[in-house]
Amino acid sequence: MSVDNPLVRLAAFPDPPSLIATYVAELATEEVTGPVPWDLGALPSKLVAEMPGWLDEVCRWLNETYAWQPQDVIPPCWPQHDRIVYEVAAFAFARIDAYGDTAGSAIIWHEQYARFVTRMNNSLGKAGDDCRVGKHEARPSRFALAAWPPRPSPAPESAETADAEPVEELL
Repeated sequence: MSVDNPLVRLAAFPDPPSLIATYVAELATEEVTGPVPWDLGALPSKLVAEMPGWLDEVCRWLNETYAWQPQDVIPPCWPQHDRIVYEVAAFAFARIDAYGDTAGSAIIWHEQYARFVTRMNNSLGKAGDDCRVGKHEARPSRFALAAWPPRPSPAPESAETADAEPVEELL
């Protein structure tokens, strides 16, 4: 009589692309210096080009493995939410670190997952429900951001201010 193993259904965490894994390994040995791999805006374009497919697989894995409630689902439009992109990248690398060490690190990663979901939901706000069902709105905060005045241009230095002497501090 064979006993079915209910755990065989569990999928492995997606491995990063070899170029990213090599970069991380080189950073760890200090063979190269550069930005941390989760700081996507600071990475060279050849490394950034490797990220979308892998991070999408990470999001799918997180959804399939951890999303039990609708508010836990990372929306399919996650790449269009800059804050979530940075969060997913950092969280993916944190998972690699956590599972390469001790069981205690894995427990901490799971605690971080709960905080990640909270931050994601705070970021998405009311738009999150629509995003999760494929109705992405470009940027709900665009109206609030439009209220910001344009950046002031630097004032040219006039001859009068260039020659002015500093005012002494009043006692």
